[in-house]
Amino acid sequence: MTSPAPTTAPSEGAPVLVACSHGTRSETGRRTVDALRAAVAAARPDLDVRAAHVDVHGPELPDVVGELSAAGRRGVVVPLLLSSGYHVRVDIADAVAAGGGLAVAAAALGPGPEVTDVVLQRLGEALGEDPATFDGAVVLAAAGSSDAVAQADVRTAADLLAARLRAPVTCGFLSAQEPAVADAVAAARAAGARRVAVASYLLAPGVFSRRLADAGADAVAEPMGPHPLLVDLVVRRYEAAAAVATP
Repeated sequence: MTSPAPTTAPSEGAPVLVACSHGTRSETGRRTVDALRAAVAAARPDLDVRAAHVDVHGPELPDVVGELSAAGRRGVVVPLLLSSGYHVRVDIADAVAAGGGLAVAAAALGPGPEVTDVVLQRLGEALGEDPATFDGAVVLAAAGSSDAVAQADVRTAADLLAARLRAPVTCGFLSAQEPAVADAVAAARAAGARRVAVASYLLAPGVFSRRLADAGADAVAEPMGPHPLLVDLVVRRYEAAAAVATP
């Protein structure tokens, strides 16, 4: 459940919640991320929630942080990202460092139990059954990264998912890493799996998610989208970072 929604208007005293996503050329993907931000703002109408991105399109994160700092406003950058890879440790960290001490960064959304819960729900929707009873193999499909921390985070996400299933879980990637999702699906079949399902470790639909339909799986889960568990997680990431930063 999301946090109870206060009835007050946004307070200028509270740090601005800068909800920072990767950015995408997909209009559907942009609408999905916008819907997540809107749900966060609806859950916490006492906060000023603003959009920012680290790639592809604006508003660009350094500009958003710079505008807040120039106005003397504090900000908490919450990464709408599923791992602590390059964008979190470099792009977001650099933007915050340039904020003149008025900006801080929260932790990425994943990996963790809340994200695993959403992955499981989307997987169950694709299977049409309780994923805990699925008797096949599962491939966790992630965007992929050359960053070692991001790679480790995806492996952790797969381990967390496997702990909730009786099915074996392997990783497949859509860029930058091997095995590709289709290769991971084929490997699961070669290992004897009668059915193979793809669980999506993607926040929003776009170019990557469209490729999953051609991976050869029996079922393909949808991206996570603006799930209430993620809305609550964004708010809690903000609160934890704001508590540390508040004098």
